[in-house]
Amino acid sequence: MTRRYCSLPQQAAPAFPPGLAAERLGALTGGRRMWVNGTVLHYYFFDADTDASVIPVPGTGETRRVPWTGAKEQRDVVREGFRQWRDLGIGVTFTEVSDRREAELRIGFQLGDGSWSAVGRDALSVGLGERTMNLGWDVTEPGGRWTALHEIGHALGMRHEHQSPFAGLHWDDEAVYTDLFGPPNHWSRDKTHFNILRTLDPSEANGSVWDPQSVMQYPFGPGMILEPEQYHNGLYPPGSLSPADKEFALRWYPPAGTPAALVPFRSAPLSLGPGEQGDFAVEPPETRVYSVGTFGESDSVVVVFEERDGEPRYLAGHDDGGTPHNATLRVRLVKGRRYVVRVRLHSTWGSGETAVMCW
Repeated sequence: MTRRYCSLPQQAAPAFPPGLAAERLGALTGGRRMWVNGTVLHYYFFDADTDASVIPVPGTGETRRVPWTGAKEQRDVVREGFRQWRDLGIGVTFTEVSDRREAELRIGFQLGDGSWSAVGRDALSVGLGERTMNLGWDVTEPGGRWTALHEIGHALGMRHEHQSPFAGLHWDDEAVYTDLFGPPNHWSRDKTHFNILRTLDPSEANGSVWDPQSVMQYPFGPGMILEPEQYHNGLYPPGSLSPADKEFALRWYPPAGTPAALVPFRSAPLSLGPGEQGDFAVEPPETRVYSVGTFGESDSVVVVFEERDGEPRYLAGHDDGGTPHNATLRVRLVKGRRYVVRVRLHSTWGSGETAVMCW
């Protein structure tokens, strides 16, 4: 039987202003979904009887109401998936919370709705009462742990590996459409094209070479891949984190260092390359509303965290990518508390220097 596959929600391509240089556009496309390093991603499992939605019953024209809640055994598989990613030593960490209002990642287990996840920071645009991730089958069964690792990979910003432009896969398109139209996936041609046959832009790929062993790579049975010929009889990744998966996570989220001091009214230069990040600590001399922002011809995302009980909690953020303006935030900082300003650079598009300031 064909393996059940993850199906990402279909979304329109990001709208950037016309006329951007190709290098700048690629940097924006590749980095816009990535979290700033040092983020604590809080995750929540839906647990109320009212957490449910109506889904179609394949092949019948009928619908049924199905809850989003999952048994402890299901939740434990996902918790273990978060631990495996965390144990790589990445700079992003994960904390389970019991209040959905505190969670960037909100996880359901609605059977029959497929398995899927928002990709990276796309989760921030999902309503607080909605799922950012769903595990649509029993993840305690064989292959279920692969599903949990795979969906968390999406939550970290990774895309489907078989859609990499570096894969060089030549598909038997109709065989793929026919296979996915049947059980257990019941996918339309549009969904199959979006999740399998569509080739990603090079800037969206997880790496500069194809990794058939990636946890983000689907397994495929015989006859779906025509070339390379070695995969004509099937492609079967191991379902675990590959060396390239680990390299991706550590490249975007290296172990966090000690933030440099950002003194109010003194600019701090940003000597960053595309995709790199600067971290700064602010201890305000008085309680008031401050401005925090960048200077220079650059595209960047700026996020301010407030440290609470030793954990950085999101306070405000802004991404100025693709605009002629710099990111500027207005935030209330309290004397005696510590704040961390994180700046991830997408690209520079001018000859001047870039800097960050709190004033």
